[in-house]
Amino acid sequence: MELTGAQIVIRCLEEQGVDTVFGYPGGTILNVYDALYQTPAIRHILTAHEQGAAHAADGYARATGRVGVCLATSGPGATNLVTGIATAYMDSVPLVAITCNVNLPLLGKDTFQEVDIVGITMPITKHGYIVKDVSILAKAIRRAFAIARSGRPGPVIVDITKDVTAARCEYEPEAPVYEEPAERYSDADIEKAAAMITASRKPFIYAGGGAVLSGAAEEVRELVRLIDAPVCETLMAQGIVDQHDPHYTGMIGMHGTKTTNFGVSQCDLLITLGARFSDRVTGNAFRFASGAKILQIDIDAAEINKNVKADFAVVGDLKRVLSRINRQLAPQEHREWMAQLEEYNRKFPLNYDHSRFTCPQIMETLDRMTEGKAIITTDVGQHQMWAAQFYRYSEPRTFLSSGGLGTMGYGLGAAIGAKLGQPDRIVVNIGGDGCFRMNLNELATASRYNIPIIQIVINNQVLGMVRQWQTLFYGQRYSQTVLEDKVDFVRTAEGLGCRAFRVTNAEELEEALTAALRQEGPVVLDCRIDRDDKVFPMVSPGASIDTAFDASDIEN
Repeated sequence: MELTGAQIVIRCLEEQGVDTVFGYPGGTILNVYDALYQTPAIRHILTAHEQGAAHAADGYARATGRVGVCLATSGPGATNLVTGIATAYMDSVPLVAITCNVNLPLLGKDTFQEVDIVGITMPITKHGYIVKDVSILAKAIRRAFAIARSGRPGPVIVDITKDVTAARCEYEPEAPVYEEPAERYSDADIEKAAAMITASRKPFIYAGGGAVLSGAAEEVRELVRLIDAPVCETLMAQGIVDQHDPHYTGMIGMHGTKTTNFGVSQCDLLITLGARFSDRVTGNAFRFASGAKILQIDIDAAEINKNVKADFAVVGDLKRVLSRINRQLAPQEHREWMAQLEEYNRKFPLNYDHSRFTCPQIMETLDRMTEGKAIITTDVGQHQMWAAQFYRYSEPRTFLSSGGLGTMGYGLGAAIGAKLGQPDRIVVNIGGDGCFRMNLNELATASRYNIPIIQIVINNQVLGMVRQWQTLFYGQRYSQTVLEDKVDFVRTAEGLGCRAFRVTNAEELEEALTAALRQEGPVVLDCRIDRDDKVFPMVSPGASIDTAFDASDIEN
């Protein structure tokens, strides 16, 4: 059948099973929006800003495991997607961004609202297409989806000139292609990895975000049971193991638990599963797990030996690789090693001042009142770390956060996308007041569509994590980190169509959360905490992770 380019775009989205897209219209993409108007099978969410659309598509993808889709017009519409695309790239999120550009004869002439968005996003995408011929449009979109979800996932951009969206071409539907990752390992590699695990007397399992992306939760949990080993998670891997399991020792790295950081520093084998040895994990990379052999399993060969040298590596899809390794392993016991870590847990528990109203208390209350079953999105800063430390995750894809790029303003858009992708789950965004200011306009999106998300603002009237660094490392010189002003988040939220509560103590929190969990639309909780609350433990930048300090160390 003969269709316009715009109609082909929509038909290709339908082919890929897309049911929801996020975006904002404009001149060059009007033909696509006109075709979308005539396609009720695809729900379009009009966000307040294109960055919000990208974050919503990202949150949808992380919560569902499917490819997220966002749309934008040329020029500033396209460039407003850039931060969201970079966020998805750093965290390996499958995303397809479709933009439209000026007519082909006008390209390269500084035409109104013309930018080379494919060139701009080249360093932060897996691939980019600029489509100048309607005959290749369907192929480009199909390849974009295949690339976005294959191997190590990531964002792909498809930029289409406006005249291509108006041109006509024959269209033949095709089933979506799901490319199997190439297996770059041998039977001997599996056997050697299993032998290293079997020979270890103090193994430690370090799970990263790749374990979530590969869907390897059951395989990771089986490995933990088989070899009776402690397991930690990165920020991106929250929920890959049930955090109620006694083998779980907490998060690793700068704000990880002392049990985990000491354990990793003392193990004889670090089993690294879909993790890239981020600087926030390793601290001083030369001293990281220096007494251990390192076994690294990752789908991306570029991550092997990039930050920390591995003694042995297997390049492949973690779910497949680990399934094969597990079949090679006999059950083991490591009683003395586990007892040592249990002693660390008793000696160095995560703690906070229970006499005051704090974010850890908020997270523990939220955990109790949602029975640990909510999807938690976060912005970036102290609240992000507290959300990882004090809410206990039992499933993957229930903690959505900007880990690699550290994007303030990510969480609210991501919460909208997550709720639309998982409508039966409670979705809560935890954001500091600094982050909330950046994208609070997306409350208008939530209220427009009556999306029942809960936005908890951890309001200490400062940029909390930056202030913490200024306190500890900059002689308490609080340059531009105090946010005291006349902004009232409760009245602002109400003005944007949401129900809102101001919360100053534990009793008010219980009442507000009870109401919020019953509400059928968006709710905002403005939670006031002390500006000098700090996230502990903490490893100084560039220090070894076994030198983590806490509040008592500062006082002394």
